[in-house]
Amino acid sequence: MAFSLGLKRLGGILISGLLCALVSMSVQAADKRSLTEKADEARNLSRTIEQEQLQKARDAANETQSREKQILKRQQSADWESEQVEKAQQQFNERESREEKYLREAREAAAKERKIPTP
Repeated sequence: MAFSLGLKRLGGILISGLLCALVSMSVQAADKRSLTEKADEARNLSRTIEQEQLQKARDAANETQSREKQILKRQQSADWESEQVEKAQQQFNERESREEKYLREAREAAAKERKIPTP
């Protein structure tokens, strides 16, 4: 009887040991699964962040391009404005020289002696 109690005890200890081993293995498997899930989650997060950063970089590049275009447009309009100012100055000088010419001709005509024909 003492022997059978010893076997029962040994059997109980073995069974409880096996149960503990199974439980620890299942916990480890759950940890492994969760680690795998965590790794997948981290990869997905990494991809998402990378895509967001790429999009931000694209947006910044587009903004830079649009600012460059606006600056070029302003510079070209400034060139156009300076051309218009030059044209206006040239036209003003031409008018002024024409006026001077007309005034000179009028002075010359006034200075001439005219003979009035006798009837």
